[in-house]
Amino acid sequence: MRTLLPTVLAAVFSPALAHAVQSNRQAELAAAIVREQNLARTAPHVYADFLQESLQYYTGNLVTRPGEIAERTREGITAVTEAINFLRALEPVGPLSEAEGLRLGALDHVDDHGEKGLVGHVGTDSSMVWDRVNRYGKWFRSVGENIAYGPYSTGTSARLVVSQLIVDDGVADRGHRSAIFDSNYSKTGVACGEHSFYGVMCVITYASQYENLGTHGF
Repeated sequence: MRTLLPTVLAAVFSPALAHAVQSNRQAELAAAIVREQNLARTAPHVYADFLQESLQYYTGNLVTRPGEIAERTREGITAVTEAINFLRALEPVGPLSEAEGLRLGALDHVDDHGEKGLVGHVGTDSSMVWDRVNRYGKWFRSVGENIAYGPYSTGTSARLVVSQLIVDDGVADRGHRSAIFDSNYSKTGVACGEHSFYGVMCVITYASQYENLGTHGF
């Protein structure tokens, strides 16, 4: 089962002392998600083709991808078709560049929720995404966060993560999709780690602009 949840002071911590480092496999997945998001933003028609290919795996509300257990969706093929039409009509958006402070803020949330098997955007210390990324720098204008849960691996699984966020099955306002294609965002940070219930969680943070701690006199 895969579950996707949407969204859009704090104490100051040293990045060097903050938390456990991602494993190589999880770091590779996070890096691949950054690349996949940028492919979707800059070439939405290519992602429309990916989703078009996936239609063959749907039977009603069930989707059975090769080598995987059947998964029940809420909207079935309807949500996928709607996403394809959205992508076909979308003008390309500029790519996102990575900001280390955004990644560290995302990793804080992975470390906080993963071992406990929690879901959602509120940290156990009541922090929100803007609090967490401000531990390592400063965001400007707007900030947001997507979270994906599931038994993801590396490589093409990043495409599955991004594809599911774009389809946004069962999410009425398509909030995950909106975050990925928001032209106001120019920065991103991604962290993945173990989740005691779903297997893996990936936190994706966004900001219009972001300055890492120690840059430009901050």
